[in-house]
Amino acid sequence: MATKKPVSDYSESSIRVLKGLEPVKQRPGMYTRTENPLHIIQEVIDNASDEALGGHCKNIVVTQHTDGSITVEDDGRGIPVGLHPEENVPTVEIVFTRLHAGGKFDKGSGGAYAFSGGLHGVGVSVTNALSTRLEISVWRKDDKGNGFHTLAFENGDLVEPLTSQPAPNGKKSGTRVTAWPDPKYFDSPLISQVELQRLLRSKAVLLPGVTVTLKNEKSGDTQTWQYNDGLRGYLTEALAQTGNGETVVPLFEGEQFAGPDAEGFAEGEGASWVVAWTEEGGIMRESYVNLIPTPNGGTHESGLREGLFGAMKNFVELHSLLPKGVKLLPEDVFARASFVLSAKVLDPQFQGQIKERLNSRDAVRLVSTYSKPALELWLNQHIDWGKKLADLVIKQAQSRLRSAQKVEKKKSSGVAVLPGKLTDCESNDVARTELFLVEGDSAGGSAKMGRDKEFQAILPLRGKVLNSWETDRDRLFANNEIHDIAVAIGVDPHGVTDSPDLSGLRYGKICILSDADVDGSHIQVLLLTLFFRHFPALIQNGNICIARPPLYRVDAPARGKKPIQKLYALDDGELTAIEDKLRKDGLKDGSWSISRFKGLGEMNAEQLWETTMNPDTRRLLPVALGDFQHTEAAARFNMLMGKGEAAARRAWIEEHGNEVEADI
Repeated sequence: MATKKPVSDYSESSIRVLKGLEPVKQRPGMYTRTENPLHIIQEVIDNASDEALGGHCKNIVVTQHTDGSITVEDDGRGIPVGLHPEENVPTVEIVFTRLHAGGKFDKGSGGAYAFSGGLHGVGVSVTNALSTRLEISVWRKDDKGNGFHTLAFENGDLVEPLTSQPAPNGKKSGTRVTAWPDPKYFDSPLISQVELQRLLRSKAVLLPGVTVTLKNEKSGDTQTWQYNDGLRGYLTEALAQTGNGETVVPLFEGEQFAGPDAEGFAEGEGASWVVAWTEEGGIMRESYVNLIPTPNGGTHESGLREGLFGAMKNFVELHSLLPKGVKLLPEDVFARASFVLSAKVLDPQFQGQIKERLNSRDAVRLVSTYSKPALELWLNQHIDWGKKLADLVIKQAQSRLRSAQKVEKKKSSGVAVLPGKLTDCESNDVARTELFLVEGDSAGGSAKMGRDKEFQAILPLRGKVLNSWETDRDRLFANNEIHDIAVAIGVDPHGVTDSPDLSGLRYGKICILSDADVDGSHIQVLLLTLFFRHFPALIQNGNICIARPPLYRVDAPARGKKPIQKLYALDDGELTAIEDKLRKDGLKDGSWSISRFKGLGEMNAEQLWETTMNPDTRRLLPVALGDFQHTEAAARFNMLMGKGEAAARRAWIEEHGNEVEADI
């Protein structure tokens, strides 16, 4: 008789605590890009740029050495070297060895970095963790005169403690960091020269008057960038290189930053931008937040799009330029726009550790509030140019409409009567339309008021949907909720081996919107069971998504330059992270209030839109099988949802019970 394999022991000793820089070495991909070492060097360059952004640095020099190491040197204030008041360790050592440590957490009045690239504080400590050796030299003025301080690390560990002496060469202040990236952490040890040059040139563009130099010891080349005409010169140069030809209107540029009395924004927050519209050729778009490149865009770009669209729409309506039957959309205004956008955000929130996309919700309102009036004023001061731009935008809208009509003709002529409780959207462009399946009538009411009626439809669901795993296809429509869902989406139930007709699909995204609690999760499972079993093509095509409403709202009082904030957390982990950040910002426990949403019905329309439905600020989760094959997924569904599978479910729960995060 075969003996049953014992379940692996799960005890106190199973829990391992990663200390210091161990988490970075274990999972480098969570903290940096691992294609090559550019990003860990960028972290050092960003620190020098933050000094320049604060007006303390005029020169940044990057040197590529023949042995593969790279040096970044600036003439800023120099990293503090005295003992940290709480840790009793030299501050410069803490900066390079502790995750979540740095001057950028000090956001209060007179903080060292009012505006900087990030708040997770893992930057140069990641550089240290992933380098075989790292040497730091600091020139810093203090009461005793100009001091020169050095220390060194190997594999993230201190090997040469801090030593100090009078500055030998008369240099007053600055920091020099030399890193030898460890090849074992990267796909390639070679940094792309093109990417490095682009990065350094962009820093010079965004820091007018600052000289940025790149030296290559192997080739003997030296390149220097200094821009005094900033974003305008940069975009003009880039467009000339792409061969776009003439712009439709002169470049639209502007900047605005909040003053001390600005309502809703911290002093100094704002943006500068330059935009060009061209009829043909490639599009050039770059955006930055506090000098950090954001190649994947984010909420600041959404704010610029919203501002440009609002101004253009008002101009077209004011001068009655829109042909009958044509409706402008944001993408019509944005389609042929090239831009460079540089935003300053006091407390930027990024997606992931490598800061490629800005997630700060306030940035949409910040950039749109400042860019819309500026463009509207410019258009009405230059009517002829405005009409030329309107002509281009209207042509884009007409082209979009023609494409949509071609799709319409392919659709089936047989039209089912849509369910009465469906609140449909105005657009029938499947590339844009979204259907939200909303738990409960009260939440459905908030969703109807909060949605964008142009492209978002709402179908409220009463109670829990039928577990349809073992329901025959011809019996599905006996259930009213399933009948309404199928008719609303315009696709008939089908099996995994069928070739369903998807030409009648009415929405590009079908979003499950339920409470952020256990009951809401159950409703998600029931609807996912329905789609997996009876509409598998929609999952394969990526049409099914899960909306993620927050579970908590945190109301934080004003602090320093930052006004009163409403922060939202999806779960307990995010709530803990928000509270940790508030403490680091200098707030005391108890000074903020936490409210838990018992359900979607407690959220008003504005909150539901901002957190869960607005494409610019929501965190929609697409549903896909991932590494599962369909047969594997079907077996798992059968075990979890089948009526005769109680024993298998019990065994599975006993095996995995310790992994659950119970919401009790």
